[in-house]
Amino acid sequence: MDIRDAVSERDGPACAAIYAPYVSDSVASFEVRPPSGQEMAARISAAHVWLIAERDGEAIGYAYGSPHRERAAYRWAADVAVYIDARHHRAGVGRALYAQLLERLRALGLWTLCAGITQPNAASDGLHEAVGFVSVGTYERIGWKAGAWHDVRWWQLDLRPGEPGPPAELEPRG
Repeated sequence: MDIRDAVSERDGPACAAIYAPYVSDSVASFEVRPPSGQEMAARISAAHVWLIAERDGEAIGYAYGSPHRERAAYRWAADVAVYIDARHHRAGVGRALYAQLLERLRALGLWTLCAGITQPNAASDGLHEAVGFVSVGTYERIGWKAGAWHDVRWWQLDLRPGEPGPPAELEPRG
């Protein structure tokens, strides 16, 4: 397996194909319409870091870190996610993507990572816990999809435990 930086126009369609079942066939994503390859390309361009996992030249998963919120004081935090093609679940792809993603985000100057996981999702909860995230709370009945309310458990990872502030400004992207 190879892991590389995503190229927006090249990888947008492959990421859209990997993500579509999470939108259409599950409640893992609260989107209700799968984004197009062009929409995914725009998301890739807007992310702090977006990584692609490939096997034999085929995209089998991706992970990204994007700005957590718009307010300036949040600029040292990022939201992260990982999506793996169903044929490659439980093969270490998510863990490998996150290992590189976390290092890259730390190198950019980020301090805190956040991940929201629709419940129940033992596999995703387990992955996040395994790479060091801690559960910080649950939004109950926060999303309505597929005819039911769903909870979202929030996970957080401190990339710089014990380091005092103030933080340095972030490294520019690109």
